[in-house]
Amino acid sequence: MSRVWDVPVADSTRVRDVRVAAEEASACAGLPPHRTATAALVATELATNLLRHADDGHVIINLVESAQDRRTAVQLLSLDHGPGIPDVAQAMRDGYSTAATLGAGLGTCRRIANAFDLHSAPGRGTVAVARIDHEAAVRGATPPHPRAGGVNVPLGRAEHSGDAWGRVAAGDRLTLLLADGLGHGAKAAEASTTAVAELPGVADRTPAEILRHLGRALRPTRGAAVAVAQVDCRSGRLHFAGIGNIGARLRTGGGWRPLLSHPGIVGAQAPATVPVRQEPWHDDSLLVLHSDGMPGRWVPPDDAVLLRCDPAVVAAVLLRDAGSAARPAGDDTCVVVLGGGAGA
Repeated sequence: MSRVWDVPVADSTRVRDVRVAAEEASACAGLPPHRTATAALVATELATNLLRHADDGHVIINLVESAQDRRTAVQLLSLDHGPGIPDVAQAMRDGYSTAATLGAGLGTCRRIANAFDLHSAPGRGTVAVARIDHEAAVRGATPPHPRAGGVNVPLGRAEHSGDAWGRVAAGDRLTLLLADGLGHGAKAAEASTTAVAELPGVADRTPAEILRHLGRALRPTRGAAVAVAQVDCRSGRLHFAGIGNIGARLRTGGGWRPLLSHPGIVGAQAPATVPVRQEPWHDDSLLVLHSDGMPGRWVPPDDAVLLRCDPAVVAAVLLRDAGSAARPAGDDTCVVVLGGGAGA
């Protein structure tokens, strides 16, 4: 799932490029024709909004695991540094559109997508995320586990990212993994996607045991930095372990604290033992994992509205606000967030 489409929207021709990218991603995900059409419609609306109202915006399309089943879904994410949306409630009305689009509007996008959420702040810009699954959304279902979402951006708008993430929910336990293949490009992607592919078979084990298993599974690859976070909803505990340069910060009790990984490379130079950090996990807890393409000194947000958004929106806002033209990313970048409010 390391294939990424990152399309800057600077002129009207790019609206078509975003739609075509959404159709290509839908084909890779195996979406049926009616859901491919939904993805194309949402993509067109997001791109047109960027063109009409934003500065330096772009659309990132990731292949992600569906929250309904283990099939591949299409995630469409638009982000910009524009003026923001003055009236979010009005913009989210079904059918409301401020430009000559296909008539969908953000409200309609929210209705036809399996998941849709948006965050906008005056003077800082807007981030919108939509996910299109194989089947239409089932409304009213409450997930039994904390939600996870993220954004994955390759260096230099390459076709594949060397970063990958995955999650497995079973019983009262949710296991989240982020892998950063050594370097970038196809070989890095091979290492990180191997780690994610191994997770379903070992998600019932502890984070330290998962890392030991991955040390063997990744030996044929160039290796990766890997972090594993596991939430036990029954006991209200978070267990975390990492090897390599994966950043992690936990928000609990209203404050942020770092979770440190152990030096090494999974599959190449991993330590014999890995300490596991244990922390309390509450309904309002939030965990951020990121690869080293993200600046290490990013500032945790104190925006209460943002912290209640879909985790993918939170991840995208963190990525957008941490970077700038003065300090461009020097590697693939993946940001994953666990937790957050009910969203839209």
